[in-house]
Amino acid sequence: MIARLDAPLKVTGGAKYGADHTFPGMVYGYVVLSTIAHGELEAMDFTAAREAPGVLAAYSPFDPLKLQTATSPLFGETWVPLQTEEVTYYGQPIGFVVAESFEQARDAAGLVKVTYRELPAKTSLSEGLADAEDAPPARDGAPPTLEILEDGVESIADAFAASPVVVEATYTTATQNHAAMEPHSAVAVWDGGEVTVYSGNQASNLQAMELASALDVPLEAVHCVNPFVGGAFGGKGRTSSPAFLAAAAARDLGRPVKAALTREQVFTATAGRAATVQTIKLGAERDGSLVALSHDSWCSTDTARSFVEPTSHGTSREWYATRNLAISQKIVPLNVPPTTFMRAPGEAPGSFALESAVDELAEALGMDPVELRIKNNSIAPPGKDLQWASKHLDECFRVGAARFGWQHRRPGGRTDGDWLVGMGVATAMFPALRFPATVGITLNADDTAVVATSGADPGTGLLTVLSLIGAESLDIPADRITPKLGDSALPPGGLSGGSTATASAGTAIMIAATKAIDELVALAADPGAPFEGAEVTYADGRVFADGRTMTFGELLRALGREKLEVTGSSAPGEEVTKHSFSSWGAQFVEVRVHKWTREARVSRMLGVFDAGRIINDKTARSQIMGGMIWGVSAALHEGLEIEANGRLANGDFASYLLPVNADIPEVDVQFVEYPDTLHNAVGARGLGEIGTVGMAAAVANAVHNATGIRVRHIPITIEDLLTD
Repeated sequence: MIARLDAPLKVTGGAKYGADHTFPGMVYGYVVLSTIAHGELEAMDFTAAREAPGVLAAYSPFDPLKLQTATSPLFGETWVPLQTEEVTYYGQPIGFVVAESFEQARDAAGLVKVTYRELPAKTSLSEGLADAEDAPPARDGAPPTLEILEDGVESIADAFAASPVVVEATYTTATQNHAAMEPHSAVAVWDGGEVTVYSGNQASNLQAMELASALDVPLEAVHCVNPFVGGAFGGKGRTSSPAFLAAAAARDLGRPVKAALTREQVFTATAGRAATVQTIKLGAERDGSLVALSHDSWCSTDTARSFVEPTSHGTSREWYATRNLAISQKIVPLNVPPTTFMRAPGEAPGSFALESAVDELAEALGMDPVELRIKNNSIAPPGKDLQWASKHLDECFRVGAARFGWQHRRPGGRTDGDWLVGMGVATAMFPALRFPATVGITLNADDTAVVATSGADPGTGLLTVLSLIGAESLDIPADRITPKLGDSALPPGGLSGGSTATASAGTAIMIAATKAIDELVALAADPGAPFEGAEVTYADGRVFADGRTMTFGELLRALGREKLEVTGSSAPGEEVTKHSFSSWGAQFVEVRVHKWTREARVSRMLGVFDAGRIINDKTARSQIMGGMIWGVSAALHEGLEIEANGRLANGDFASYLLPVNADIPEVDVQFVEYPDTLHNAVGARGLGEIGTVGMAAAVANAVHNATGIRVRHIPITIEDLLTD
């Protein structure tokens, strides 16, 4: 098993990220942000800014750059800055100052005088619930309100009335920001009528499409490069404001332009996770069998209604076997920064509510929380005929319970000195998806190969996966494979998001490798070739016929060729009409709450996952561990505080709380490995996001087990655990 291929460069500082690129004559841009949440720009006075040392240009909606609406096949329209005088949230990009140095641009931006016509702003989700709107249809076309009733049941209310045990509660989750280590940034360089943009993103080919449409140039005139991405998690799926502004300003000035958001600007000038309010009602037989489940969700979104956090549709619609189901999803447009995909969108906040409610039902039934979940394990999503192609969630729970020592859990927890100790558990699930992807394979005359696609590796280990699957498919050692990613000039690899990259690109690799081998075999038997007219076979990187053998490199050299190039493409197919697909997991947590200070500490955590075939154990564990830590962060640390005027009270790393090493114990991860070849030929399913799912609920359930206090919102604070 090879280690992470990108690790040496990253740990030695040799990895070159977008903002690390420099060019002769390069200048620097600084984004100016709004200081109101709602209104119109009446004027922007750049007089002092333009007279400041080193300033070359200043742009605004009144003196705009040449840009227009951006579009791409996956996302549709993407917002482009400086195209409107309307302000819809505090911290919206409204200006751009370019100077000879970053410091000069920053200082000059502080001299810009902005006059607004301020309008009333809506910034509170709780206050906006009365004006909530139905969410648009889900991505699969499902309506926002959905009801499934068994024969003879006329309404969900009747189903609950017939349930011997009923629990109902409302849960809330906080607004969050991706806050990736690498701030959104870009370096843009024009050469004649073509531009190269170096910028961390999740799909260089999609970014090229958006930039081409925004700049009104042909797609072939835009080259996007992102070999390394310092974290993304959904927040770098769309083209960022610095990329649009740097590209347009570089064209206007005829000089390379670098633009990077400051840490504080990342919290507003990008997009984050919506806040949610969720009401869940569960009805069950006394043996724990679910009779009815209702899940009504509300989420915040920006005034453009750019994204819906599908909490009810992403969880209760699919997780448990229930005879009656009713779900609804509503949105509350607010004057807040845009919302977007964020690691396990819908499933992460939705699982906090659902898995907390399931624990409350277990308590009402006097039943073990693990056994309740196993009892209601579904063989297909409720209301659907398509069974899960591969599901071993019950094994995840039983393996995890034994490994974690769940048999020692007691109602009311236990005491260890001054600490109250409790255990919690939760289900994890994330849909197994694939995106269309094309991969190019080049066989070289020196017996090496290149596996290349435009997708990104935002820390997921995809470079390593390309090498491993490429080596396996070509039947050669992995050290003879050179994987390439993050360049729009490469075959379009799709979005590195939705936990899809391995399944999508891996399947395309297998198809491309088959084509490469077929062409090699055919070439070897062509007239004038070394094995003319013979029946040629391939194995171990060699062609065979008539008792003779040659490496593929030797064959290419004999034919006078430097290389052989092919591409392979893959996309979801008829499998989605035959089965349902998902990854599964069981999250176990031990929490210690101090008797007197009421601080909560996670002391042990275990995740057991069924995610198909594991291609690389090291990168897979890394993904799961990161997700589990993210879940702990959501449970005990993270939450943006939005003031009434729309300003973020804690939009920086000084006050936006994140866990540090001391907050996280050793993270235990185990896989139950069942390759899912019905989903894709590789047999792998997504891992990037499922580690987050369920973890916040497991922490909250452990806190309740330790203290008897049920906290129905995250993050959980010391104040929530104070007792009279």
